[in-house]
Amino acid sequence: MPPPKALAIAKGKGLDLVEVSPTAQPPVCRIMDFGRYQYQEQKRAREAKRHQKTIEVKEIKFRPKVDKHDYQFKKKHIERFLADGNKVKATIFFRGREQAHPEIGRRILQRLVEELGDQVTQETMPRREGNTMHTILSQRSPGKGAVKKGVS
Repeated sequence: MPPPKALAIAKGKGLDLVEVSPTAQPPVCRIMDFGRYQYQEQKRAREAKRHQKTIEVKEIKFRPKVDKHDYQFKKKHIERFLADGNKVKATIFFRGREQAHPEIGRRILQRLVEELGDQVTQETMPRREGNTMHTILSQRSPGKGAVKKGVS
């Protein structure tokens, strides 16, 4: 129908004439309460945002001379963070003469990845930046690298 007639019908009902598809031939319009439509869209967007899971990156700091108990304690924290669905940034902090031996930090990070084994995926290789060395770990999804035993 012609636009003036559609506009008259919309005004008669106290609604708005909203152009839905301007590129179609002829353009497609809809008679609706536009304010109510916007409100419903905002409600849907808020609801979708509420159900989103945000992934945080938690950081655990080690020193090159970390004690066995401290190492185990921090490893448990990493396991808990991964179980909660977060990523973990494991950082080795070097001070003074410790900076001359980055291989010690690399060994600690490698040991951590080996001990966590099937639970983690190492997203980044150990990387040295200034007086720190870090790697990012995330929880391995069940499908990745899972090997079924006893099935031929």
